[in-house]
Amino acid sequence: MSRLEAKKPSLCKSEPLTSERVRATLCVLKGILTSSYGPSGRLKQVHSGFGGCVCTTSQSSALLSNLPVTHPILKILTTSMQNHVSCFRDCGLFTAILCCNLIENVQRTGLTPTTVTKLNQHLLSLCTSYLKSESCGCRILVDFSSPQTLLCLVRSIVTSKPACMLTREERDHLSALILRAFLLTIPENTKDRLILGNSIIVPLKGQRVLDSSVLPGILIEMSEIQLMKILPIKKSEAFKVALFCASLSGDFSDTGEGTMVVTYGVSLENAVLEQLLSLGRQLVSDHVDLVVCQKVIHPSLKQFLSMHRVIAIDRVGVALMEPLSKVTATICSLLLCNRNDTAWDELKLTCQTALHVLQLTIKEPCVLLGGGCTETHLAAYIRHKTCNEPESILKDDGCTQTELQLSTEAFCSALESVAGSLEHDGGEVLTDMKYGHFWSAHAEAPSIVNWPDLLSRCGCGLYNSQEELHWSFLKSTRHPFVPQTYLPHEATGSADNLTLDCFTAKLSGLQVAVETANLILDLSYVIEDKN
Repeated sequence: MSRLEAKKPSLCKSEPLTSERVRATLCVLKGILTSSYGPSGRLKQVHSGFGGCVCTTSQSSALLSNLPVTHPILKILTTSMQNHVSCFRDCGLFTAILCCNLIENVQRTGLTPTTVTKLNQHLLSLCTSYLKSESCGCRILVDFSSPQTLLCLVRSIVTSKPACMLTREERDHLSALILRAFLLTIPENTKDRLILGNSIIVPLKGQRVLDSSVLPGILIEMSEIQLMKILPIKKSEAFKVALFCASLSGDFSDTGEGTMVVTYGVSLENAVLEQLLSLGRQLVSDHVDLVVCQKVIHPSLKQFLSMHRVIAIDRVGVALMEPLSKVTATICSLLLCNRNDTAWDELKLTCQTALHVLQLTIKEPCVLLGGGCTETHLAAYIRHKTCNEPESILKDDGCTQTELQLSTEAFCSALESVAGSLEHDGGEVLTDMKYGHFWSAHAEAPSIVNWPDLLSRCGCGLYNSQEELHWSFLKSTRHPFVPQTYLPHEATGSADNLTLDCFTAKLSGLQVAVETANLILDLSYVIEDKN
């Protein structure tokens, strides 16, 4: 077939990051993500011009999947972030904002992409080594004999999602429920390998959040009339369940292009019904108590089972089939309530994130200090390390001391800017010169101020301002200092309301942000097929 239109040549652009349009679009994306970050992040309403539902959110998973990104560079960034979120469910905004900050800061240095990517990898290696080390001053080991650390972790996740529209009482109630639901998925007796069960989220919209609850087992919806027929159930021995994925409606499957040969005088409907009733008699003979079918059960078979006191439930859907097939594993149902559909959808995402983060924490039992404190502490550590031990980096790469200083400042400023993004009301952002933690003050702070009187606690809640501390504005120039390492156990044990982050998700987010920024900074050409 001949072409109606001549094929257009591919569009080739060199040095894409030098384009003002690309920089402006990247700046807009960063603004959207930054303004959504943290407990006081601003909500976004995302909707399509073609109609459909409106999404009100501040979560990265919803934002990144709904933003109409067209430029190849931005597609690399958003796709990379979406891949991270699909694996870890948390720290998506942290990852995206850090990546944008790195790209922006490095462009100001004037360093070549080869030099920058090499030094960024070294700085990333310093970060990961420190965060995994015993001397790390922003990492806490999880004590599973006490639920306090896990509860703080869940509460931090729930608090960081303002679109859920929860009061403090509702946040505390929901955090405890999520933790309880997770603990119910841990089997009591394990031998060599721990296999966690499932938490099924059951929607109860239009009700109070405080009415949410957790029940062990699987909750299956059925009519009140059906329920009254089978109650009360008095059975002391095992409750037998028969589970069917195939339809029990008696309908014939499509034969396609083939033909079906039927003996004269035979009624297909009666033959199939007889087979179904034969199945019913077998179920009764085997003393089955409950028959569950993913699809439809024939009314006659339902009536037969009901006459013999067998509960029959059909149309349960595909979503419940997998947990039902594993019902002898540890499964629970989280009855999740909220006032309206929009808030419930956001709350469901939040609960899924929290449950997944708890699973990650079981595998790697440690957490990081949240509220911006890990970022500022890490920035202080990297600055001190590169200032006092530059030879460990420079000896292999052939970079100069100046190039290392410029790259380090771009890297550390990017980390600090992520922490600063938590402040949305024009307040002052600071860091202390002892622990390297993040602090914020109200916007109405006087020009001459006694900081201990104005500040209360650091971002993670671990330290208070009454200690003998000295502060510096986050974006001001200051001499590198070594932040206190080896976080004392007494400090974490005494604090019962810490803001915490998932160690595994944040570490991965840090790596993804740096590697994606390196990839984008190293791009020399973008070739687009315009056909």
